[in-house]
Amino acid sequence: MNESFLNKVVAVHQQCQDCPHAKEVDQFFQDLLGLLFPSFASHSIKDVDKLKEGFEHLKGRLNVLLNDQDHLKKNEVVESVFSYVPTLYEFLLKDVDAIYEGDPAANSKEEVVRSYPGFYAIASYRFAHKLLALGVHILPRVITELAHSKTGIDIHPAAKIGEYFCIDHGTGVVIGETTVIGNQVKIYQGVTLGALSIEKEMANTKRHPTIEDEVIIYSGATILGGTTTIGKGSVVGGNVWLVNSVPANAKVYYKSKKGERELQLEVSK
Repeated sequence: MNESFLNKVVAVHQQCQDCPHAKEVDQFFQDLLGLLFPSFASHSIKDVDKLKEGFEHLKGRLNVLLNDQDHLKKNEVVESVFSYVPTLYEFLLKDVDAIYEGDPAANSKEEVVRSYPGFYAIASYRFAHKLLALGVHILPRVITELAHSKTGIDIHPAAKIGEYFCIDHGTGVVIGETTVIGNQVKIYQGVTLGALSIEKEMANTKRHPTIEDEVIIYSGATILGGTTTIGKGSVVGGNVWLVNSVPANAKVYYKSKKGERELQLEVSK
């Protein structure tokens, strides 16, 4: 190997001396979930003092993980993140409720927390979303992409997602950066909430759809575009492709007619 190449690679390493390894980020998030949910812990916490000690320890670890974010006031970010943890916990309990109530196969909320990929992906997103809102950039993407690798569910940390969010099964779900999702929305496997254009010039515009409250989107549906809105209470059928808005209380699905599939739209009065 020539000297020029070696110097080029060394320079990159020198610029990233404090870059946290993905394993460290993963372990940090696992330990945070372990404090909130015993299912993710190696042992149960017996008293409040031990719980406080655990959170203080995680504060120090997050401070270290933020070392590559020199422009940030790290201590303020860390305090803001952990001040948010009680709110995060309440959000996650509502997500557990939504998944448990939305899936007849779920025998308990403990089962949802322990084994459902949708819960893990949503938890990762909610924590990463808060970090991103505080000006942290790389770490949120690492957290959600680690969740993506584990669950097959890809949620951009900048997406805006309301309460009682349910992802059932989940493999292949994609939720883009500027997606807006309301409350009590349910999404099945293979759903894409994506952009019509992938031009770089579109980076700072709303490229992904808006999903209003109480919408159900069945497996394989693809909904594209920043001006596309799925109205409150609507149902989008499996494998439906949408680039136009749907009114509230509508059903959109394919129906076979004379050997061909036609897109049907029904709106309840």
